[in-house]
Amino acid sequence: MRHFVEELDYLRNRLLEMSALVEDSVYRSVLCLSDKDPQQAQKVLQNEAEINRMEVEIDDLSTRLLALQQPMATDLRLLTSAIKINNDLERMGDLAVNIVERALSLISEPLIKPLVDIPSMANRVQSMIRKSLDAFVHHDGELARTVLVSDDAVDELRDAVYEELISYMERDPKTVRQGINLMFIARNLERLADHATNIAEDVLFLVEGVDVRHHAETRE
Repeated sequence: MRHFVEELDYLRNRLLEMSALVEDSVYRSVLCLSDKDPQQAQKVLQNEAEINRMEVEIDDLSTRLLALQQPMATDLRLLTSAIKINNDLERMGDLAVNIVERALSLISEPLIKPLVDIPSMANRVQSMIRKSLDAFVHHDGELARTVLVSDDAVDELRDAVYEELISYMERDPKTVRQGINLMFIARNLERLADHATNIAEDVLFLVEGVDVRHHAETRE
C-alpha cells in the first residue's frame, strides 16, 4: 500500500512538472510573436520534446497502476483524471508549437495592426491554464469553476480578432497572408483555452465526483 501511495505522489509530481513546461511554452510562444524574438521558439521546441517524453511516461504509469492496483473511489478518479489531463497537456504543448511556427513567419515584416487583442487573449488563456492547474494541485473545485466561466470570454475575443482581421484583408489583399497567420494564432489560443477548460472539468470530477461536461449551467 505504501508503494502505491508513493507512486501516486510521483505521478502527481510528474504532472506538475509537465504542466510547468506547458505554461512556459505558451508564454514563450506569445513572446516570440509580440517581441519578434526567434530565440523563444527554440525553447518552445525543446520543451515540446520533453513534454512528449513525459506524456508517454505518465500514460504508462497511470495505465499500469490502474491495471495492477485496481484502485477504488478517490484513487481511481485521480488516475483517470491524470490520464485525461496528461493528454490535454501534451496537446497544449503542440498548440504552443503551432503558435511559434506562425509567429516565426511574421518576424521579418511589420504587422498590419498593433498587437492588442491577441496579447489580451493570450493573457486570459494563460490565466485559465494557471488556474486549472492550481485547482488540480489544491483540489479546489471553486477555482476550477472560474475557468469554465472564462472560456466564453476567450471565444468572444477570438471572434473579435477574426472580424477585425477580415476587415483588413477585405480592404487590402496584400494583408491576407499575415491576416491568416494571425487568425491561426487566435484559433490556437482559443484551443488552448478549451484544453484548460477540459482540465478544470477533470478537477471537478476528481474533487466532487461530478461530470460537468456540456452542462451549460456551469458557465452561468
